Amino acid sequence: MKTSFLQQSFKNIFNTTLIPYVFFAPGRVNLIGEHTDYNGGHVFPASISFGTYALGAKREDHKLRFYSMNFPDKGIIECDITNLNYDKSHDWANYPKGMFLFLMEMGYDITHGADILFYGNIPNGAGLSSSASIELVTGVLFEGLFKKDIDRIEMVKLGQKVENEYIGVNSGIMDQFAIGMGKKEHAILLNCNTLEYSYAPINLNNHVIMIINSNKQRILASSKYNERRSECENALKDLQTKLPIQSLGELRKEDFESNKHLITNQINQKRAKHVVYENARTIEAHNQLKLGKLENFGALMNESHISLRDDYEVTGFELDTIVEASWEQDGVLGARMTGAGFGGCAIAIVEDGKAEMFKENVNAIYKEKVGYDATFYIATIGDGAIQLTEEVVK
Repeated sequence: MKTSFLQQSFKNIFNTTLIPYVFFAPGRVNLIGEHTDYNGGHVFPASISFGTYALGAKREDHKLRFYSMNFPDKGIIECDITNLNYDKSHDWANYPKGMFLFLMEMGYDITHGADILFYGNIPNGAGLSSSASIELVTGVLFEGLFKKDIDRIEMVKLGQKVENEYIGVNSGIMDQFAIGMGKKEHAILLNCNTLEYSYAPINLNNHVIMIINSNKQRILASSKYNERRSECENALKDLQTKLPIQSLGELRKEDFESNKHLITNQINQKRAKHVVYENARTIEAHNQLKLGKLENFGALMNESHISLRDDYEVTGFELDTIVEASWEQDGVLGARMTGAGFGGCAIAIVEDGKAEMFKENVNAIYKEKVGYDATFYIATIGDGAIQLTEEVVK
């Protein structure tokens, strides 16, 4: 959406003559490394062209007023910078409120409120991390609007803290990291245990990254996410009876195979196997991409999906249908689910000249089996959270 249209919308909604600052934070897609983040393993995400815009202008008083063009029925949600406690009635606005609260608690004092307009073009329920996008765009807005210099890694950590402690979702740091630290035409290999990271150029040659939204509501995702997390924690406790490890992400495949008998529950053993093998796949995928071996990268994506389907059991009928249909198509190097699972999106690496045929064929299979359409997007890999305009003009 054009910045000028958003600025005019801001002026109309908040009844002001100010032209606001404009900020943007992308969504993210994880190329490989699923459910490894909260297990201290590696992930390999990239920031994408879909994301969240935030437009802001300072006020003379202490009021914070939030409005989302995605939830116009909620109207303007108002609070005061002296009282930023969680309020269930504030709905989506708790995400930016949490960022304001934790930034101020860190010592980034502000003496004025602000009017802030949000607009996101991340497909609803797609699992491309709209909540982390809101958190990080609020962080860069806070930084730009109030002339603060905030270390980006600290901002990333605060975004996760909002998710964990303010909203109450026990998620890892991958989403905020990918969105805060994204780099155009690069993916990030991130060690979620140490936050060590490196960039790898995505040289797709004549291929594109296709995001396929199953359009299935992810109603099971949060409950099953907590269940899987608990299963992994129990597997880790069993392994710790012999091994001096703090997370499953520290284990090599050989170590796991030698010690898996310590995990007494067979389901927990399967969960741990996925994490250990997926972590190894992610490191290998990064190496293959750096070598320009896209076919090998695609094969690792396929292995990832099979493991998520069989060992971690988070794919579900819709995502399996999409991925298995993708594997059958000409010009496809690899495909897998991405995100928490139980709905949301899959990704595929598809030959550019065959992308349209791919969409038609996969959607035909999906609609016949599931009963409704999937939605297809070609992902452009862009930069992380950023300020788009320089000055507020009266």
